[in-house]
Amino acid sequence: MSTSQTLEENAAAGSSEDNDGPPRRRRRGRVLAIALVVLVAAGVGVVIADPFGTKTKDATIENGTPTATAKVTKGTLSARTLENGTLGYAGDYQVINKASGTVTKMPAVGQVIKQGKTLYRVDGEPVIMLYGGYVPVYRALSWGTEGADVKQLNAALVALKYATKDELDPDSDYFGRQTYNALLELQDDVGLEETGDLPLGQAVFMPAKEIRVTKVTGVAGAAAGGGASLMQASSTDREVTVELSASQQADVAAGDKVTITLPTDKTIDGVVSAVGKVATKGTTSRPSTSRSDR
Repeated sequence: MSTSQTLEENAAAGSSEDNDGPPRRRRRGRVLAIALVVLVAAGVGVVIADPFGTKTKDATIENGTPTATAKVTKGTLSARTLENGTLGYAGDYQVINKASGTVTKMPAVGQVIKQGKTLYRVDGEPVIMLYGGYVPVYRALSWGTEGADVKQLNAALVALKYATKDELDPDSDYFGRQTYNALLELQDDVGLEETGDLPLGQAVFMPAKEIRVTKVTGVAGAAAGGGASLMQASSTDREVTVELSASQQADVAAGDKVTITLPTDKTIDGVVSAVGKVATKGTTSRPSTSRSDR
């Protein structure tokens, strides 16, 4: 089994508005020491009592030692273990293209792209990255359209400050005047034709507000077939992957607190965000845990 730990690092890779930055060199996984502190709530106490019961009138022998009863006190049991881990990034996303035409520009591996910025270009036109991802892009959106995909568009437009919550309800699933006006501003900012509609393929919704490109499969000059994956990406949240033995699985649970020691000897508090099971060759199933900095 494998364990993974997620933490945010202030020194995440930078980004540029048009994503023309130089390629970033991928960091090799770094080994970290992690102290797993598993807290188990339990009642712990000691009761001191007379083991022989209450003295009766017929007793012929008196014990001169005074006896008493102490209150049971509750505390916390804890266990600590030290494990090595590898530092990386959380998440593994496929960037699916829906635009038709020719790929004219792709980002570099290691580049960080924020919501509202250009992800790549097809026929010279920018394809925008927006936060959402819980509803795949499958149709064009325009005035009068309703649905969960419209809701994630409205939420993204409010998050990018093209409309306030008073002007546009981020939980609304209706494409109305305020959606239209906010989309006009976004299109103007990124250099798209200002139509107020969102054609299929003009935006890609991702499950992170900021992504880091980990692999590029699209090639400039190649046909941008609708439905093809052009790249892979992760979030910019840092993650520590730890392998635990099967015997430790019962001792680790989501929500457990951990202390992460970086190669610089700096320590950071983290928390287990997920525990999974991953089979590895030649071993039994091992638990996978993800711990993130809070």
